[in-house]
Amino acid sequence: MNRSAVSFGQRLRLTLEMIKFEHSIFALPFALTGALLALREDAFATPQLGWKFFWIVVAMVAARSAAMTFNRILDADLDARNPRTASRHLPAGLLSMRFAWAFAGATSGLFLLAAGALNPLCFRLAPLALALLFFYSFTKRFTSLSHLVLGFCLGIAPAAAWIAIRGSLDPRILWLTTAVTLWTAGFDIIYACQDYDFDRRAGLYSLPRRLGIARALWVSRALHAGMLACLMALVASFRLGAASLAGVAAVAALLAYEQSLVKPHDLSHVNTAFFTVNGYVSVLFFLFWAADILWFCARA
Repeated sequence: MNRSAVSFGQRLRLTLEMIKFEHSIFALPFALTGALLALREDAFATPQLGWKFFWIVVAMVAARSAAMTFNRILDADLDARNPRTASRHLPAGLLSMRFAWAFAGATSGLFLLAAGALNPLCFRLAPLALALLFFYSFTKRFTSLSHLVLGFCLGIAPAAAWIAIRGSLDPRILWLTTAVTLWTAGFDIIYACQDYDFDRRAGLYSLPRRLGIARALWVSRALHAGMLACLMALVASFRLGAASLAGVAAVAALLAYEQSLVKPHDLSHVNTAFFTVNGYVSVLFFLFWAADILWFCARA
């Protein structure tokens, strides 16, 4: 493709395709749940709620976009060598490194702008959050715990949203941070199973490479069980109602289905487990919990 003939709009569209922009849905509902839990504590003490929710969404989407773009830049050479990822936009030459770097810089700047619009603590913590998100991209080069690092990158979202609403951190929200960390690490292990052979050849670190696919999948199941335990602890700590419990039950059913789709000798349904089922997990969780929290606020 002749890059000089490609318009800015086309390059932007290709960049959004490259980072799977639509998958911002994975972490965003958990961030919004964190914001609603903070709102539940004292809705009337939080001014300009509409703007706060707007800037939370902007911050979440911008941070993920910057991190995903940086990951694609850093992994471009590896992606070119991996048959599964060789067709990605950077190794395939559909996008230039220059444009990718510019997009990563612009979305990082937008994230900092959104953090500054929320409150001073968010702004002070924003560079640390970006550093963590970028650090993840290096981890598979030296540790099999990279899945947990990725999980924590998403897990900080609800705690960050709480800070955005309240201006401080309540330790109870860390149950949700831990739940999202374990959920993400669990499904990332599933996704990593399909690169088992390549990771061995390239000298990369992943839990499937270290333990083998069968044992790695058992670790994934344990992490998802841990997520459910954390959600139950969160229900108890905030004294949430029946709708939240129904949300946990829905998540449990979906995770059981997700785990049933993937077997050590049959990874043909990994994409369904990773993309489709996890999208339902985050959306259904949010719908049940938002209903519970908003009903509580309406009665308060």
